[in-house]
Amino acid sequence: MAILKVNNVTKRFGHFTALDGINLEVNQGEVYGFIGPNGAGKTTTIRILLGILQATSGSAQIFGMDAWRDAVEIHKRIA
Repeated sequence: MAILKVNNVTKRFGHFTALDGINLEVNQGEVYGFIGPNGAGKTTTIRILLGILQATSGSAQIFGMDAWRDAVEIHKRIA
């Protein structure tokens, strides 16, 4: 069962593209770490997953719920 799904997520800030079509799936029981250089998009991805930022395009789900629309319900389960 996929706990976290990110499908073709893009995030733009004006003319700057912070995320360009990322895909990610983490299944129940798996551990996933974000590593990479500064400016790689780690924080932007996490902010989209937490519903703090809205993706420009694509979709992100946690527990089968939309990370943007259902952010309050998701926070009840992870906070």
